Amino acid sequence: MPYDAARVQKELVEIERDKASGVGIEMKGDNLGHLVGVIKGPESSPYDGGTFKVDIEITPSYPFEPPKMRFITKVWHPNVSSQNGAICLDILKDQWSPALTLKTALLSVQALLSSPEPDDPQDAVVAKQYINEQETFRSTARYWTEAFAKVVNDDDKVTRLVEMGFGEGDVKAALAKCGGDENAALEQLCGGS
Repeated sequence: MPYDAARVQKELVEIERDKASGVGIEMKGDNLGHLVGVIKGPESSPYDGGTFKVDIEITPSYPFEPPKMRFITKVWHPNVSSQNGAICLDILKDQWSPALTLKTALLSVQALLSSPEPDDPQDAVVAKQYINEQETFRSTARYWTEAFAKVVNDDDKVTRLVEMGFGEGDVKAALAKCGGDENAALEQLCGGS
């Protein structure tokens, strides 16, 4: 039996209505069975200011079993695999209820970012660091947020490269050629490939 498409559509409308919640959903084409969740990093956490993407697969038995979720955006967190984005969260496993929704699942993942559970880790290395080296954990998590979860617009990239002494036209051309990759554009501007 396929998932309940009408319910999924209703849930998407609800998420769209509540933009202030800090979570959202992006469609991947017109397939309701495969979505991308968007989570704002919680304030006063190392993830503050980041925008995190979560792959969501609606299982055929949804809502009677949880959606499959994993982070697409790299995250340094005890309950998220730093390798594949797998999430260790009870409501995505045995504590799921058909009364829960995609929105509540995303809000729970967002809350998990603020309140790690190192005693039930997905990534033992990160959990050990969280327990034994709190400041190192926070600075690494902040670094990963800056590196992987910050949305930098092209104007900021242009400004930074122009401040390095390159002409604005050259900078825009290099960014366009490199698909917006600032580091590759810098290499090109410096006489690389």
